[in-house]
This record gives sequence, structure tokens and C-alpha cells, in this order.
Amino acid sequence: MDLALFSAGGAISKEFAPIAVKAGCVVIDNSNAFRMDDGVPLVIPEINAGDLKHHHGIIANPNCTTAITLMALYPLHQAFGVTRIFASSYQAVSGTGPKPSRNSSGRSGSRRRPAGDARGVSPSNRLQRAAPCGRFSAQRLHQGRGEDGKRRAQDHASSRLSRQRDLRARPVYRAIPSRQRRISTAVTLAAARTALEKAPGLDVVDDPAKKEYPLPLAAAEQYNCQVGRLRLDCALDNGLCFWVAGDQLLKGAALNAVQIAEELMK
Repeated sequence: MDLALFSAGGAISKEFAPIAVKAGCVVIDNSNAFRMDDGVPLVIPEINAGDLKHHHGIIANPNCTTAITLMALYPLHQAFGVTRIFASSYQAVSGTGPKPSRNSSGRSGSRRRPAGDARGVSPSNRLQRAAPCGRFSAQRLHQGRGEDGKRRAQDHASSRLSRQRDLRARPVYRAIPSRQRRISTAVTLAAARTALEKAPGLDVVDDPAKKEYPLPLAAAEQYNCQVGRLRLDCALDNGLCFWVAGDQLLKGAALNAVQIAEELMK
């Protein structure tokens, strides 16, 4: 094979990806096995497709939180320079695998989308009850700082993808994050909107008068991420607040891997 997409967990990737590379195959890995490896390109094609030129047989797919966040963050960073992020996010049950998703059906907080919904998403889609993904453990805490390893991984990935080594984030995890950004230069809502509207793979959904915001149900099964609820921060100079939503199984995982493969084919 010339190209393989790995998505069977970190242990499998660590064992078999080097074997595939030795046999002449290029591996796009969707696990966490190589994301922290500075020798392995970590790629979101809309942001840093050029890094694919420097791969040595393995290319890493960022985790869903990082991918969806950076789709909105990077255009602002290009236009204004982002120096600090305050983030909170809410995870989809499907992030833990198929069994929790099935079990969540019918529980409090879940509901079916009406048949014939104008947004064109299957009625089987559900707004699912949030569930924890992962546990705290001594092995996963960063030594001496009390930080969870997953949080550290997002910091590292965001810094690599944006090429800003001192970027600091304070996240919880995934699917429809609410965000504050500290920007290095003065920003207006009009300028921020213009930067976001030009960004590939991103739809600006921001009309409060019509109650249009980025929402998980609207973003489900959509290739593009959504950004909106833009507002200037009243507590931070040069602060910008917004919401971003994206399908964690598409742009947050499989779609991004396929886009990487398409870039390689070019």
C-alpha cells in the first residue's frame, strides 16, 4: 500500500505504523501516538498543509478539540496575533465510542431531531448527554504542575499548528466551546468577522436578532465548522469572545485525515 489511515488506538499505531513506513507506506495517524512528537508533522490542511513536505512517513491528525478550535482561532491569529486563550468546551458522547452513544439514547438531555429538518441531518442524530472522556490519574498528570496530560497535549498541539511557541490555553474539552481570545492588537467586530468569513472550512453563523448561533445540532454531519456570537470582551483589553462548533467525527477526526490524504495526492 502507498497510503494508510490508522485509527485503531495509540498502542496499535505505535506498533504498526513504523512497520508500515518501513514497507514504503505513508501513514496518517488518527490516534494520540505521535501528536507530541516534534519530528512528526501535525496537520490541519487549511492551516499548515506545507508541513506535509517534511514528513518522514508518519503524519499526525490533531485531536478534535484542537482541530475545531484552530479552524476559528488561526484566521484571527493571522490577522491580529493571538497571545492568550481562555476556553471552555463541551464534549459529545460519541467521543467515547459507540457504546456510550447508544446508551445515552432516551436519557435526560437527549432528543431526536424532527424528521424533515431543514438542516438536512438524519432524524437519528441526537443531542446527547455530555459524558466524561478520560480520567485523572497519576500517570496522566504533568509532573509538578497538577495538569492533566490531555490539556497539556492541546497546548502543545495548538502551539505547533499556529507556530506560536508561547501560546497559552486554559481548556476544558470539546464540541461546542465558548472562547475568549486575548489579541495583541486592537480588533473590531467588523475586522474579526471579515477575517473569519475569508477562512476556508469555516461558516460564520452570527445573527443574534434571528437567534442564529453555532450549535452542535446544526454542526453535526457538516464538513465546515461554525463560528459566531462574536463580541468584544468587557474585561480584557483587545479581547474577543465567540463560540465555535464542529463535528468531532468529521473535521475533528476522519474528514481531516482524508483532507491530509488529498493534499498528499496533489
